[in-house]
Amino acid sequence: MGYSEKQVQIMEMAEVLFAEKGFNGTSVRDIAEKAGVNLAMISYYFGSKDKLLEALFTYRGEYIKLKLESMIENKELGSMEKMNWLIDHYIDKVMSQQCFSRIMVREQVMNHTGATAELIFQMKKRNQELIGRMMHEGQRKGEFKKHIDVPLLMATLIGTANSMVTTQHYYREINNLSAMPDAEFQKHVRKKLTQHLKKIFKAILTNEE
Repeated sequence: MGYSEKQVQIMEMAEVLFAEKGFNGTSVRDIAEKAGVNLAMISYYFGSKDKLLEALFTYRGEYIKLKLESMIENKELGSMEKMNWLIDHYIDKVMSQQCFSRIMVREQVMNHTGATAELIFQMKKRNQELIGRMMHEGQRKGEFKKHIDVPLLMATLIGTANSMVTTQHYYREINNLSAMPDAEFQKHVRKKLTQHLKKIFKAILTNEE
C-alpha cells in the first residue's frame, strides 16, 4: 500500500512518540504537534490513533517483504550469501529503526489480541514463509542441512538483534564503553552482532567448519 509524503511524515513522528511515551501515553494532539499538522489531518488520513499504529506496522512491514521477495529471485547469490544478506539487512533495519523496534517488542509483549496483534502475526507468518523458501532452496542444492527449525532460527536472529539494540546501554556499561562516541559505538554493536549471528547461522545451516 502506498502512502503519501505527508502520511509518512505523520507516521514517523508518531513512531518516535510511541517509542518514547508508549502508545497509551501518546495523544493524537501530541502526534499532531510533533508532525506539525492539525488534528483534523490525522483523522482524515488515518481515522484514529489505533489505525495510525496499524498503518505504521503495514508501512514498515511491506518494505522487508519486498526486499525478501527480491532476494529469493536473485540467481546470482548462493544460499549462504542470501542468509548473510538477511542477517545484514535485519541488523541494518533494527539499528536504523530503533524506535520501531522498541514499539514492536512492546506490542508483542503487551498485546496478544486486536488488529495490531493480527498485523504482527501476519507479518511474521509471511516473512517466515519467504525465509523458509530460501532455506528449502539451499537444502535442495545440498548447501544446507536437512531438518532446520526455521521458526527457532529466525527467533535467534530477531531476538538477539532486538535484545542487543533495546538494551544496548547495559552492553555499553558492562563492557566499559561509556566513553565511546555514540556513532562509533553503533558501528561497534553492528559489527559484533553481524559477526556473531553469521557464525551461528553458518554452524546451524552448513557442514562447514
